[in-house]
Amino acid sequence: MVEVYVGGVARDKNGNYILVLREPTSGNELPIWIGEYEAMAIDMELRRLKPQRPMTHDLLAEILRTLNIRMECAIITELRGDTYYALLLLQWGNDVYEIDSRPSDAVAIALRMGAPIYLSEELAKTLGMLPAKRDPQTERFLRLVGDIELPDW
Repeated sequence: MVEVYVGGVARDKNGNYILVLREPTSGNELPIWIGEYEAMAIDMELRRLKPQRPMTHDLLAEILRTLNIRMECAIITELRGDTYYALLLLQWGNDVYEIDSRPSDAVAIALRMGAPIYLSEELAKTLGMLPAKRDPQTERFLRLVGDIELPDW
């Protein structure tokens, strides 16, 4: 599996919402078109905005925590036609459950649960999203550059 993180939520030229997943070493991005409600739920969590009352993803995350169900990860598993599929991996006691999900819901819940997000190896290969291999010298340079703080413009 290839770990990705949420690069953000954007809108295309037609006003449709896009979830941007990014592979950290290569910087490759995977855009997934999502609904307005899901975009809002993901964006609010990224910006640490809390609604006055729990939204659906907040409610589900609270139920999981209350019942001591651990979210192992979210996995974007495949692309069929123009539709992406995902799974939630949940651990309850000694049992692990795979729950079918839309990618937007899987990501929204993973963010709330602090769970990692992955692409299946097969999907990552198909999309050209495998992590880039870097030599040690490049890694040292990137660590150095990463420590530079830019001024507040």
